[in-house]
Amino acid sequence: MSRRLAWPLAVLAVAVAALLSLAVGTRAVPPAAVLDALLHDGSSPDALVVRSLRLPRTEVGLTAGAALGVAGAALQAVTRNPLADPGILGLSQGAAAGVVLAIALGLASGFAGYVWYAFAGAVVAACLVYGIAARGRGGASPVKLALAGTALSAMTAGGTTVVLTSSSATLDQFRFWQVGALSGRDAGTVGRMLPFLLAGAVLVLACARGLDALALGDETARALGHRVALVRVTAASGATLLTAAAVAAAGPIAFVGLAVPHLARRLVTSGGYRAVLPLSALLGAGLLLAADVVGRVVRAPAEVPAGVMTALVGVPVLVVLVRRKGAVS
Repeated sequence: MSRRLAWPLAVLAVAVAALLSLAVGTRAVPPAAVLDALLHDGSSPDALVVRSLRLPRTEVGLTAGAALGVAGAALQAVTRNPLADPGILGLSQGAAAGVVLAIALGLASGFAGYVWYAFAGAVVAACLVYGIAARGRGGASPVKLALAGTALSAMTAGGTTVVLTSSSATLDQFRFWQVGALSGRDAGTVGRMLPFLLAGAVLVLACARGLDALALGDETARALGHRVALVRVTAASGATLLTAAAVAAAGPIAFVGLAVPHLARRLVTSGGYRAVLPLSALLGAGLLLAADVVGRVVRAPAEVPAGVMTALVGVPVLVVLVRRKGAVS
């Protein structure tokens, strides 16, 4: 598909998902009332629901989904592994573990405090995964990175469970955040995310040409004048920042970073990562919002968290990718 067609379709999909996010729920709000609530300071019940409850939720979905989409695309390029994403490489669980420890030790409460510990946990996880994968013959190959990330995620999840089961207060504060959800976020959450999101996006986008070169192999990238180690470290640092901000705000959302970059690469056939990265941001935002909307209606009036819905979508995608010839070669 040409870039001219892909971009309008992606923007339209995000706009529709955002409108549904503002309109759909236990109390259905007509689209006209949604627009009126956004454009005018009304005091009707519909306006209050849209502005105070659903608008912050939609904003968090847009920003967290975009962050995870870009992070996934960057990690797949850095590792040359189509199965790489913040969850499979251990970043999401590392960030979650940082938040759990902060809660258990009484060091943080709410997003403003979570984000620093989420970032620290993601950084530690990234270093451990790379250090484990780099040992032995062949260095940090794509398969070894995926295996190391999966093993570390399982171990981290086990340690997190031990902490949670030994402290009921920590469990009460953490359990709704752990599954990955957009509900209950306040109006200031996105503002607190922005510095981390902007820094991460700048680092990743600055490496777009280098990521294109990495796809050709390290030696070719060096021959083209790129400093391979610097590109990898810069892009991975940006992906870690994006993941930490998204996980701190919405919890560990699964599979957005895995599925979205593949769709973005299918939609654009030219432009390389300069096109794939921003398109992944749009598609990630749309996918997470769509998952959140579906979660509100499948068991209404109860809700299925967005993180559960993205996992239900992502598992079939993962199976398809694994079955494709050369998916992990």
